Parts: sequence; C-alpha cells; structure tokens
Amino acid sequence: MAPEGGRSMDRELVERVCSGDEEAFGLIADAAFDRCYAVAHRILGEAPAAQDATQQALLDIWRKLPDLRDPARFEAWCYRIVVHACYAEARRTKRAIPGFLPEDHQASTTVDEFRAIVDRDEVERAFDRQRVEHRAVLVLRYYLDLPLGEIAAILEVPTGTVKSRIHNGLRAMRAAIEADARTSARADATKHAYTAHATTRWTP
Repeated sequence: MAPEGGRSMDRELVERVCSGDEEAFGLIADAAFDRCYAVAHRILGEAPAAQDATQQALLDIWRKLPDLRDPARFEAWCYRIVVHACYAEARRTKRAIPGFLPEDHQASTTVDEFRAIVDRDEVERAFDRQRVEHRAVLVLRYYLDLPLGEIAAILEVPTGTVKSRIHNGLRAMRAAIEADARTSARADATKHAYTAHATTRWTP
C-alpha cells in the first residue's frame, strides 16, 4: 500500500487525513487503490467484485479515519477494511464457495511446496474453491508476506486461528489439486479407450 520508495504512508499525510483533509485523502487513495485492488482481486478472484470491494473499502477508510488512533498503523488498518469489504462482497455475490477436504486426507503441504506451484493453473482453480476466509489469510500470508501476528491483528482473530486457516487452506488446495488430477487421468483413460475402440472398429 506504500507509494513508490517506501513501505508505509507518510505519517503526516495520514494525520492530515485523520483531521478531515480531503486533498490529503485523495493523495492516499491514489497511492492505495492499486494495492487494495490487487489484494481484493486475489481474495475474490473476479475483477468486477474486486472493484466493488475496493471502492467500498476506500469509502469505509474515509468514513472511519477519524477513529484511527495510531496513524503508524494505517497500512494494517487499511488491509483490515479491505478484507472485511471482500467478506461483504463475497456474501453479496455468493462467492463464499465452501472448500472441501476429505476427512481421511492426510496430505501435508509446506510453504516451499506452495510457492513452487503457485503459478500453476490447477492451483488457481483450487484456490478459487476455498472459503473466502481461507483465501484472505493465504493472500495476506503469501502475497503480502505479512507475519502471523500482524495477520491476526488485521483479521481480529487469535494467532492460532490464523495458523489453522493457513494449514486447512493449504491442505484443502492440495486435496483439490489431487482430485483434479484423478479426474483428468480418468478422462484421458476414457478418451484413449474410445480412440482405441474406434480405431479397431474401422480398421479394415
């Protein structure tokens, strides 16, 4: 959410916004929009929903800024508002697709394994199947690279809950990937069997 050349918003600029300076807020909104939208898009998976959530988040940021007690916490505070806006948008558009995980599934997924396959199409499909709460925590952890304690503060949940959501989200993604692989293998086998049958039937 930082402008070019720095991680955090200029504290004086944030203080000006807290005092009701609309011009200062315009500067912050311009700098923050792209990062807020990127986070929302990764959580929600659809551009229109992400745009709506980002616009709502910026409105909420402006409305709630007078209640911000510590301007130094502005960035994390903004992430919290963006995540809540994504939750609301997911409920409104029914994007909260339940993730699935067979009870007997014992696969374990490490951070390195997750990063190694993050660009693969099957991971994107598996990620889209997760509950919005799992998508949010995975985005905060692996896209923004935030520490667990800060994620817990943003989501207003215990650190243990953050760990649990990350663990369950990664396991569910691995289960989804493996299920897709089995489905694809069955489809390929059926296609090959049909081709072999057709070739045998029509071969003189």
